[in-house]
Amino acid sequence: MKTVIIFDHPYTATASDNVPHHRSFLAALLKSVLARLKQAGDTIDLMDLHADHFNPVMSAADLTNWRRGLPTDPQVADYQQRLLAADRIIFMFPVWWEVMPAMTKGFLDKVYAKGQLYDAKSMRTKFSKQPKIEIITTMSTPNWAYRLLFGAPLAKLLFRGTFLKTRLWQFKWQNFAQIEKKSLAEREAILRNFKL
Repeated sequence: MKTVIIFDHPYTATASDNVPHHRSFLAALLKSVLARLKQAGDTIDLMDLHADHFNPVMSAADLTNWRRGLPTDPQVADYQQRLLAADRIIFMFPVWWEVMPAMTKGFLDKVYAKGQLYDAKSMRTKFSKQPKIEIITTMSTPNWAYRLLFGAPLAKLLFRGTFLKTRLWQFKWQNFAQIEKKSLAEREAILRNFKL
């Protein structure tokens, strides 16, 4: 199975060690995910957006290409081809202000583009493999508040508004809330017991 991981954190995938002011529980989760996928024999393709210096901003020239069904730049074209080969796509990012960071939103805007990854008229995906879509997030907001008070905006934006709309049916979301309030032992237990 080929798994493509889109990882979005300013500290990059290198922040899995417990180094003050350059650590990320999300990067530690990524390290755990990579180990599990390797053990399962998957082929892994990591798109580390910050390490790749991906530009999430849609310029006027980018929008012109997007409207014509063309990639906005060579990096986007490369990402699109890599995604088309995937059996599973995993997005990993922190939740900021109840949604994804700008880098992930820009990735969706520029890479998951009409004419490239879905047909604009039928709204059908161009993925021949019907990949499983998995989202792994971290956030400070308690899970109950995110779902009950805020209405789980990510589920609406990603599942309903993006993937279901383009007929990608297999969607799974795992969220890890209030990690900063957990002890080291609790965080280590999460990493040990985490399952894809």
